Amino acid sequence: MNTFHLSGYPRIGAKRELKFAVEAFWKGAKSEAELQEVAAEIRRLNWATQKAAGADLLPVGDFSFYDHVLDLLCTLGAIPKRFGFDSANLSLPEYFQLARGNATQFAMEMTKWFDTNYHYIVPEWHADTEFKVNAKNLIAQIKEAKAQGYDIKPTLVGPVTLLWLGKAKDDNFKRISLLPKLLPAYAQLLRELAAEGVDWIQIDEPILSADADANWIKAVETSYKEFANTGVRIIIGTYFATVAEHLNLLKALPVHGVHIDCVRAPEQLAVFADAWPENKVLSVGLIDGRNVWRANLSKVIDTLEPVKAKLGNNLWIAPSCSLLHSPQDLAVEEKLDGEIKSWMAFAAQKLVELGVIKQALAHGKDSVKDAIAASDAAAADRATNKKIHNDAVKARVANLPKGADQRKSPFAERIKAQHAWMNLPVLPTTTIGSFPQTTEIRQARAAFKKGELSAADYDAAMKKEIAYCVEVQEKLELDVPVHGEAERNDMVEYFGEQLAGYCFTQFGWVQSYGSRCVKPPIIFGDVSRPNPMTVYWSSYAQTLTKRPMKGMLTGPVTMFKWSFVRDDIPLSEVAKQIALALNDEVLDLEKAGIKVIQIDEPAIREAMPLKKAQWDEYLAWACEAFRLSSTGAEDSTQIHTHMCYSEFNDILPAIASMDADVITIETSRSDMELLTAFGDFKYPNDIGPGVYDIHSPRVPQAKEIEHLLRKAMDVVPVERLWVNPDCGLKTRGWKETIEQLEVMMEVTKKLRSELAAK
Repeated sequence: MNTFHLSGYPRIGAKRELKFAVEAFWKGAKSEAELQEVAAEIRRLNWATQKAAGADLLPVGDFSFYDHVLDLLCTLGAIPKRFGFDSANLSLPEYFQLARGNATQFAMEMTKWFDTNYHYIVPEWHADTEFKVNAKNLIAQIKEAKAQGYDIKPTLVGPVTLLWLGKAKDDNFKRISLLPKLLPAYAQLLRELAAEGVDWIQIDEPILSADADANWIKAVETSYKEFANTGVRIIIGTYFATVAEHLNLLKALPVHGVHIDCVRAPEQLAVFADAWPENKVLSVGLIDGRNVWRANLSKVIDTLEPVKAKLGNNLWIAPSCSLLHSPQDLAVEEKLDGEIKSWMAFAAQKLVELGVIKQALAHGKDSVKDAIAASDAAAADRATNKKIHNDAVKARVANLPKGADQRKSPFAERIKAQHAWMNLPVLPTTTIGSFPQTTEIRQARAAFKKGELSAADYDAAMKKEIAYCVEVQEKLELDVPVHGEAERNDMVEYFGEQLAGYCFTQFGWVQSYGSRCVKPPIIFGDVSRPNPMTVYWSSYAQTLTKRPMKGMLTGPVTMFKWSFVRDDIPLSEVAKQIALALNDEVLDLEKAGIKVIQIDEPAIREAMPLKKAQWDEYLAWACEAFRLSSTGAEDSTQIHTHMCYSEFNDILPAIASMDADVITIETSRSDMELLTAFGDFKYPNDIGPGVYDIHSPRVPQAKEIEHLLRKAMDVVPVERLWVNPDCGLKTRGWKETIEQLEVMMEVTKKLRSELAAK
């Protein structure tokens, strides 16, 4: 039989049990023992589900209370010294402080895991970083799984990828120089796992899918030679792009197998299958671990059968990547349109698909003919269904005139028109958009959706929250207020609910970071905007203040990137469809008197292909889509955008080409590191670097914000510098939010006074 395995499964629980337990623990409402009980039950159910579907090797190490990269850093004793924690005796509260910060230390940085929507904790590397293995937590989970009778395969992030994903915190220091110290620690860890009876272990090296330079690729060769005699059989995991250029390296490494992603890079299967040695495992991922669409089982089986004929049982089957990125179970979705639901598969259903494939490879397609027939029927229906295709939308995109994506005048002229009516002080202040989503807001929204609260009462409840939000900003004297987004459940879902071509789940949650879960919309068809989406709420907020109210939209790239997107047309076409729908909203906001409009694009960088050869093509259509969203706006209408968790140094020309009047970026955790690149590039438009981290509940000290703002003033001409937090304030409480903004305003006023005195 061909081995069916996987590297990871959703770990939040079918109904987000882990999220609620962790947050209760943070509040002191749940003990550590109670939290551990919830975690153990999630693992038990996950393993049982995988085994029932026919999985042969079940993952261990994929579960985490916050992040698996942070877990590995703790296992290797590589936590930042600045916290003063003993890695060998790290408590659970201390573990969470690494991710969330505490009274004296800011949290470790987060950023997106390659081009996914999952955030990992970024390792902090210093020249004197030391490694000291403490595998007790991982070993405990191994013993737990084995006690339940399962054959297991621990999964770890590989040493080269781990170093590469971190940040060097010392000057003139290269991360790769830590490899000689890191490899013995990894080897010790592998030996300790072997002593626990571990046979197979998956070590993921997605760095091979990216365009790392030759020194990093050489480090892969060095690393796995050192692991050759550790007593475990190693399968290297790669995903998210082709690794065909590393075929000879992967063939020669002293490992027992390699996993390749043949959903993102189907072309590489032929390259590997034709040249793969018969004595090594080739694991093929043809079930999409990152999207919600059913596989075409007949095509998958037909693709794999000749590979099986060559490799025999050394062909393994798996999802393309960890199922961490997939919702857990489609079966619990009761409100999805039946036809649309029939085109989908969540994590539990993907396991079943793999079980069918395993059966077909062993006993022929006739042994699974009913499953194949159902798959074929779903594929045929999806290809022709009228719910998907809208000729008017397609024609609008196809018939865009030349120059449709350009503003009427260049920035230098627009900013004069904007200054003329806005009359803002130096260092104007604003926020990124959202304010605290209180229990009262969530309860009102839930009651309204259940029919327990009338539309009129819901409207009144949201207006009350908006009025309070505006009142707070008035007292703080923020120059460009926002309405706070009380009515919005999520920055993507809210808009998707009002756009044609989207559908939504009840329980399709996936982990974004820590206890933060999102329920991505699903783009199943052509996208258009039937009615205005934000004009009502922004117009109401504007009546409460004489300051210019900022309207808030989510940009086209983020709208598809943070959704589960259709895979039957090019992403560029999806982006342009969404952009034109958003453009309708921008022009309606403008007509209603909302002349400061933020179009958020935090996903612009993370949506980039991993291969640099594909960057120019992507950036061309992605930036065009952003510009299309504001096309036709008057010069006096100020277009903002916001980007976070992104490194822009190497794509600044493209960011500039988006031509937003004001860009706000996340910079506080990196100590304004990113802003230096904007200064060196001489970014031409206005810019607002974030001056404090909103992902931590701590209130920053005035000296911290002043330090960051002074660094910004050294880089950006003061007349083009804005002041704002790093990101939206949705996840914070009101008390800390007000206290944080008070410090920001205190420092801003101090610096304004200094500038006025010069």
